[in-house]
Order: sequence, then structure tokens, then C-alpha cells
Amino acid sequence: MEPQLATSSPQSTPALPSSEELQAELLDIPEPPETPQAVTPPGYEDALAGAVKYVRAKRGGDLVGIILVGSGARRAVTAHSDIDLIALVKGPADGQEMIRVGDRLVEIRYGEHKTVAEDLAYSPRLAPLLRKGRILFDHEDIAAQLIAKAAQRFRQGPPPAGIHERIRLKAECLHWLGKVEDLRDKPNTAQYLLQLFFEDCVTAFFRTRGLWFTAPVDTLRFLASRDPALGELASQFLSAGTLHDRLTAGRRFADLLFRDIPLPPRVD
Repeated sequence: MEPQLATSSPQSTPALPSSEELQAELLDIPEPPETPQAVTPPGYEDALAGAVKYVRAKRGGDLVGIILVGSGARRAVTAHSDIDLIALVKGPADGQEMIRVGDRLVEIRYGEHKTVAEDLAYSPRLAPLLRKGRILFDHEDIAAQLIAKAAQRFRQGPPPAGIHERIRLKAECLHWLGKVEDLRDKPNTAQYLLQLFFEDCVTAFFRTRGLWFTAPVDTLRFLASRDPALGELASQFLSAGTLHDRLTAGRRFADLLFRDIPLPPRVD
């Protein structure tokens, strides 16, 4: 008789959980808290409106006009452009202040409107600044009349620079170069003085050539278009990598710029 093999009962396979059971085991994930909406800084026009509101509230009945000048008036605004305002008032005023509206810096220059109109005949900067101004507030067309007068004055050309002014401009620029020579052992100070020298030379270029000042962003391009040799020296000056190279380019720039202008008389 054959022995019977012992058989073991198969182990029962545990039943897999259903999808409902799996879902029941999961903890609810809380929703992330709502992030507060970022505050958008005011745009240029909004900042401009805020600046006008500030000036009108500050000056009240004394205010007769607000004129926007600079990049805002030229429609050349960038993300970092400041706001430049000229506030015309009735009473004596010759000052300025700076405020911030949002992320915009606002420079406000106050002037008695009759004095500003009179200064157009003498100032080398006022006519080109005002002629393209944008009127933001006007009382009795005072601002509009001033802009029209500035445009007329601009067409007449800048006030001429006499021989005494020309000599003074040359002497001031050469004075800066002499200071730089004395401070070669202090390169940071010397570089700073060279920058002052170059700014005075650019001013002298416009005055001695009988030209209206341009917007700062256009100055070097305008200079190069009127005098390519000076423009090339200006480029060498600004791109010089060492104090020696910059000083050399500065001397050559001054020599060319002032070649027809005498030095002040010497008294021994």
C-alpha cells in the first residue's frame, strides 16, 4: 500500500485593499495659504499725477503753472527715469526739492514766473529745457505763454560767450588738469577730478561753439557729430584704462577745444 503524501492546505492570499480603502487611509493635504497679491508700484503717469497733486497742495493759490521737462517731456521714459518738474509761482521763489512718489524720484524746481521768463534771454540752458515742456497745470495760460516764448528764444540761438567767459572756461578746465597732476599719487581723487574736468570741458564746448545744450543722454553723440576729432578724443578719455592714459587724452582734448582761446593775462 503506497504511502499517502501529506498535503498542506494552501495559504490563503490576503485580499488587496480597494481603491476606496486606500483613499480613506490618505490624510487630507491642506491647501496652501493664499499668497497676498504683490503691490504693483505706480507707473510713470500715476507717479506724475501724485507729484502734481503734491505741488498743488503745497503751493495752493500761489501756483500758476507746472511744466514737465526732461525725459518725460521728450517721451523717452525708461523704468528708472526720474520726474523733473518746474513749478511756476507768483511770489519770489528760487529753490528746489526732491520727493519720492512710489519708486520714482521727483525733482521740483520752483521759480517766480516773471523771473523765469526774463531769464530766457540770458540762460544757455532754459530755452532748450522749456521749449518741449509738457504742461500739467496752467493758470491763465501762463505756462503756455512761457513755453511759446522759450521756443521763440531757442530759434534765435544761445547767448554768445564773450572773450572773458571763454578765457574763464579755459582757465577752469586747465585748473582741474593741474590738480590731477599734483594728485597722481592719489588715483581715486585724481580720477574724480578728471571727471569734473571733462564735465567742464563739455560745458565749454557748447558755450564756445555757440550751441544750445542738449539732453545729457545725447551730449556725446552731438559733440561727435559736430566735431569728430573732439568726439574721438572724448571716447578715448572715457574708455581709458589707466590714470595716465586718461590724463593724456584729457590734455589732448583740452588743447584741441581751447586752441583758439588765449590764456588769462600774466602779471609778474
